Amino acid sequence: MSETTQNQKRLLLIDGHSMAFRAFYALPAENFSTSGGQHTNAVYGFLSMFSNILSEEKPTHAAVAFDVGRKTFRTERFPEYKAQRESAPPEFKGQVPIIEEVLGDLGIVTLSKENFEADDIVATLVTQARAEGDFEIVLVSGDRDYIQLVDDTTTLLYPMRGVSTLTRFTPEEVENKYGLTPAQYPDFAALRGDPSDNLPSVPKVGEKTATKWITQYGSLDGLIDNADELKGQAANNFRERIEQVRLNRELTQMVTDVDLPVAPDGLELKPADVTQVASHFDDLEFGVNLRERVLAAVATDGSAPEPETVELEDVTLDDEPLDTWLKSREGQGLALYLSGTDTPGDGDLTGLAVVDKQRHGIAKLAADLSADEDAALQRWLESDDPKYLHEAKAAYHMLRGRGITLRGIAHDTAIAAYLLRPGQRTYALEDVYQRHLQRQLSTSSDQLSLLDDSGDVDAAAAILELSAELTKELREIDSFELYADLELPLVTVLAEMEHTGIAVDADVLEELRKDLTQKVEQVEEQARQLVDEPTLNLSSPKQLSVVLFDKLDLPKTKKTKTGYSTAAAEIEALAEKNPHPFLDFLLSHREHQKMKSTVEGLIKTVQPDGRIHTTFNQTVASTGRLSSAEPNLQNIPVRTEAGRKIRSAFAVGEGYECLLTADYSQIEMRVMAHLSQDEGLIEAYRAGEDLHNFVGSRVFDVPIDQVTPELRRRVKAMSYGLVYGLSAYGLSNQLSISAGEAKGIMENYFERFGGVKRYLDEVVEQARRDGYTSTVFGRRRYLPELTSDNRVARENAERAALNAPIQGTAADIIKVAMLRVDDALRDHTSRVLLQVHDELVVEVAPGELEEVQAIVEREMDGAIELLVPLEVSAGTGANWEEAAH
Repeated sequence: MSETTQNQKRLLLIDGHSMAFRAFYALPAENFSTSGGQHTNAVYGFLSMFSNILSEEKPTHAAVAFDVGRKTFRTERFPEYKAQRESAPPEFKGQVPIIEEVLGDLGIVTLSKENFEADDIVATLVTQARAEGDFEIVLVSGDRDYIQLVDDTTTLLYPMRGVSTLTRFTPEEVENKYGLTPAQYPDFAALRGDPSDNLPSVPKVGEKTATKWITQYGSLDGLIDNADELKGQAANNFRERIEQVRLNRELTQMVTDVDLPVAPDGLELKPADVTQVASHFDDLEFGVNLRERVLAAVATDGSAPEPETVELEDVTLDDEPLDTWLKSREGQGLALYLSGTDTPGDGDLTGLAVVDKQRHGIAKLAADLSADEDAALQRWLESDDPKYLHEAKAAYHMLRGRGITLRGIAHDTAIAAYLLRPGQRTYALEDVYQRHLQRQLSTSSDQLSLLDDSGDVDAAAAILELSAELTKELREIDSFELYADLELPLVTVLAEMEHTGIAVDADVLEELRKDLTQKVEQVEEQARQLVDEPTLNLSSPKQLSVVLFDKLDLPKTKKTKTGYSTAAAEIEALAEKNPHPFLDFLLSHREHQKMKSTVEGLIKTVQPDGRIHTTFNQTVASTGRLSSAEPNLQNIPVRTEAGRKIRSAFAVGEGYECLLTADYSQIEMRVMAHLSQDEGLIEAYRAGEDLHNFVGSRVFDVPIDQVTPELRRRVKAMSYGLVYGLSAYGLSNQLSISAGEAKGIMENYFERFGGVKRYLDEVVEQARRDGYTSTVFGRRRYLPELTSDNRVARENAERAALNAPIQGTAADIIKVAMLRVDDALRDHTSRVLLQVHDELVVEVAPGELEEVQAIVEREMDGAIELLVPLEVSAGTGANWEEAAH
């Protein structure tokens, strides 16, 4: 569309419900939800589409219209109107109010009206704007009925796929596509019928016939007037159904005189409230990327700082040698910002910027440093002088690549920000700066073009400001000790573990890869032969669907946009209820394929030193657990044969004697016993009984020695399930028993272990009142969705509230244990290599085994004092699998 002229006004009108619904189905729900369980795929997709359209169309005026409910004057006139449509899923409904709120923050008017649909609101505004005569109009909707509004001043953007590919319907494009004028389109639609609105069609009158008749007679009225001269069966069918076609036409017609509180002139774009938008995006856990795109597309208010809040004048850039600059600031706390590569075991530094509290800064390229500067830099970095950083572990690896060991980490603003707002999608410096100081740090702006790659003094200054602000905020929520005494010291421990890496026997992995490749092919061949489909690809959902639901006639799974679901959970449920050898092959194929991908990923990450250097993330899991990436060592299954083989490839390194593994036994259940103070659980642990046998004997009312493996399995699933908010229905599915039986087990459990029931109820209610949960160590997890009107989001948040204090406390305990073990091993050559779930893996130096094992067990055991004893078990071996216990 051409650029708007000086006086030309451009009005953008969006059918909000239609586009949000499209976004909901275009983006996978499981990838878009907050840590508290609020689904956000429709919000994300809608806002992404909205920012693109604003940037491209540059409207001067805009509004978004929404439907109110299913009842409108159309359903009164024709009760079957849209009656075939299933009710919108609750996951979708809960997102519409969020979209409306964000649009309000962006200064965009949203409109809805009882008894009318969004298209009636849009049609009314279009009619009014045309009457005013100086508007160019752009409509956006996934409903073809809007074609009737297209004319020389009105264009429709219609999504062909998802919400990202839009077709531009002008009068010419409508004629090209349908062979009709926009005004004729509703006549054609009424004649053809519309399955999406449940408007009946005329048998034998398809699109071609409908187009031919409407173009021949000019309009539906012209066709009806000449109905008697039509020939053939289609004509007879039409004559018999003229009243229905008239009704279709009446229902398709948009209302153009809805009483609205605002006219087109009142829809002028208003400035967005940047702070409110940023806060909203944080609550939704969206990244900086979408926020920047959306804010770049709208005007912003005066409260929004200009992108260059931290201007260069703000920091005095000193031009002197780094060695003299650092010497005159000895012992002071300085902010440090580095650029370079932060790969563990293979990092490098390209530039640095340092700023002091008087806002004097210095920036240098690493390549330009003189020998004196280099030596002074190393001295300072390895000293205990306080250093304020953002993502200190990344800085550690950049420096370690130059033979420098970073010490004196006094602040890491990424970790501080994580403790304040766990679960955010990103803790990038500019994001945290916006989130906590409502200021924008534009590291790529022209005004901030520093010495090319010499690091950025503005970023260092931002770290300085954030250190003060985040410390204040952490103290306000009593989390400063957690930050200063646990998370910060852990940075160095994790950095050293990552730098050291773990030795790998590449031959074992290669052998396993070949074996799994063979198994994948073998199982696929067996599946093909079974169903007599020589070219079947088991990884193709489309081909699978045909075999499963047409050829084998198995019960249909959940319907998706493209057919029936072949997702893992659906296929597993199908196999459980309808055993079939083909499903066994399919599940086996997927398992082998998954393991093969894991092995290939591991092979790729072996570095030249023959070791794998995973990255441990401190700011990813909202419960406080560490996660592992590149490669992820937490997704290697413990109990499967393939998982055991993978672990056997992780070996003791050269110059060391063996690997030692040590883990906590039933740590989450012990934390549950402590937090719930349930007498029964405490008694079981103090008596040293097998927990599940003890609980089984109480729940099923049999002596401990008569608890069968099946009863033990049931009670174990029950105990662990409670920590994750398991329902009777969920338990019945897990154990393949009736819901009634599962309910009985739960009731018996709660009768015997009343403390657990009381705790689980109270923890959710307390979190609902406070808005967050807390671990024994004071780690908070915020769950605003606990008070949500959206049932799905609320129930997800309730499950998170049950789980967070237990899993979070267990995560804190292993972190404390790591610090204690690291400290106790300081004078030994043995070293901790990995932390996976509740387990530590230690590489033991010759002659140190007995002492190191005693240290590890003692320090892990002493990490916390609970109402029940902790139990640490250890094992040793030449590789990770052998060292299992």
